[in-house]
Amino acid sequence: TTIKVYAKCLRPDIEYKTLSITFETSCREVVQSLLNKYRMRHRDPNLFYLTMEVTVRKPDLIFAGLRTVLVLDEESRPAVLQSCRPRGDSRFALQIRHGGLVKVYDSVLMPGSKYKSLLISDRTTVDDLIQILLNCYSSSERVEQFSLYEVCSSQEYQRKLHPDDCPLQVQQSWSSAQEFHFLIRRNTDYRMRRNKVKCSFSDDNYSNQYWLTKQLLSIIVKENFIVPTT
Repeated sequence: TTIKVYAKCLRPDIEYKTLSITFETSCREVVQSLLNKYRMRHRDPNLFYLTMEVTVRKPDLIFAGLRTVLVLDEESRPAVLQSCRPRGDSRFALQIRHGGLVKVYDSVLMPGSKYKSLLISDRTTVDDLIQILLNCYSSSERVEQFSLYEVCSSQEYQRKLHPDDCPLQVQQSWSSAQEFHFLIRRNTDYRMRRNKVKCSFSDDNYSNQYWLTKQLLSIIVKENFIVPTT
């Protein structure tokens, strides 16, 4: 099915976009689809949400016939909601939340770059932010290859943030924005961890082959299929 989403908050020249979706498509997927279609790789999906405008049709109510706006959560399914209303009665719109600007020094991703300033939501996590940065450079590298650090220049320390930390909330706790900044660094142990995983798989394969060989030999002995040596 198709839905029409009004999206002027993305760009003034965008009135609406018609999307082809399924009954399983969530609001979060609709938001991501809109950002992808307009090549807004630097925009934080967590800043956006969908609303649904519908008509109140109960005749016994004083405000019957008025339009009301419902805020949809990320897991709501627009196609399902639209199917519950008379044709043409519902209207979806993309809305934007208040966010904050964070500056991330990202030369590890792009040697010629010093930093990138991004508008993000207060619920956007470290992993979310790293993924946005990778999207900005069309990088196919994995989020797990990098970490985000809080750097304090006056006290000369760096603190590695947890993947689930929210950078904007961390930034709001800073005493002085001039003394702190964010830095993205490559995880030096990422390749070592991957090699360990590969080795464990190899060990498992060896163990499985050894077990299978023992089972086959026991069957051969039991059935007296061993060929005597000369």
